[in-house]
Amino acid sequence: MLTLGHQCIILEMQSTGKDEALRELASAVQTCCGDIDPDMLVNVLQEREQVGSTGVGNGVAIPHAKVPGLNRPVLCFGRSSAGISFEAIDNRPVHLFVQILSPTGRADEYLRSLARVSQLLKHEANRRILMQATDKQQILDLFNSDQL
Repeated sequence: MLTLGHQCIILEMQSTGKDEALRELASAVQTCCGDIDPDMLVNVLQEREQVGSTGVGNGVAIPHAKVPGLNRPVLCFGRSSAGISFEAIDNRPVHLFVQILSPTGRADEYLRSLARVSQLLKHEANRRILMQATDKQQILDLFNSDQL
């Protein structure tokens, strides 16, 4: 089951650009998975972004990658009130980031995770909750509900 941990939530990202945002999210992942090299993680995420932006529109990006050496799926959430240019498909700034990292060799789980997160974020009400949340618990409640 894919869950979001308290330490993998950034209530207000400091990043102003795409690469900086990927690095900030990678740093948060290192907090909960200390054995992951953040530089390697940023490289893997940047390689994935070269295939096509994970900015899916409506102010949302879902950066995702299969990560060598990872032993379980990891979810990380970040929010930017100002918005970050992320080459999203609708050319609008991204405010909500959900990073999905999956161990290599677990394609089914990886695809299910992407589908669940996409389903959650396609609903405007859920995006509004995430933008207006004043503490991490509200974000945890949404992501760790039955919806995900």
